[in-house]
Amino acid sequence: MTPVEIVGWAAALVGTVLGLPQLIRLVRTRNVEGLSLPAWQLVLALNIAWTSHGILLGKWNMILPNVFGLGATLPILFLMSRELGRALPRVMLPGILIAAGMIAVDLAFGTAAYGVVAIWPALFANAGQTLELVRSPRVTGVSPVFLISGVLNQVLWLAWGILVPDAGTQITATVTLAVTTLNLLWWILRKLGLRSFGVPTRTEVRAQIAARRAEAKQRREAPTRR
Repeated sequence: MTPVEIVGWAAALVGTVLGLPQLIRLVRTRNVEGLSLPAWQLVLALNIAWTSHGILLGKWNMILPNVFGLGATLPILFLMSRELGRALPRVMLPGILIAAGMIAVDLAFGTAAYGVVAIWPALFANAGQTLELVRSPRVTGVSPVFLISGVLNQVLWLAWGILVPDAGTQITATVTLAVTTLNLLWWILRKLGLRSFGVPTRTEVRAQIAARRAEAKQRREAPTRR
């Protein structure tokens, strides 16, 4: 196996399991604090569009992780739509439409043009997550394993894009790596005590009040349980 194939399949392996830690955390806790719905809608678009790009290149190490990635992205969007009270078709539609536009560019103008276009959904998906990490009162819904895997995934794809070479992958991976690294560092800072910089929404305020009431109730009931 050549170095290109080793790096490519390593990227595929990480990409295949990338969304699983976040899905498991969401299934276990039903906690969406710190998660960005627009970000995951864009991840859906990226999964679909990069599957198509991999088919055009004939690269199974690009096709498989994005196909399996849909296996995590779709349930995450389903759970988020339910927890946030949003209609599922309206949650799915933006990602599908963006993917269709990306595929059209790839077919009409080639891989370099696709890479330039693919930067933006990847950038906004990760920037949307950055925004939630900055403004959300708590980030307990975010999986640290998912953030770490995201950084590793982009490092591997950048290396693969350089070795192949594929301009679309190089362009997208470079920009996405910068933002995924920022997300990981910001999550660490939040866990170390950095405060939120956003104004909480009504839903977030109600969630905070409910959490405080639940904590107060637990403290009141604690002596009786002993």
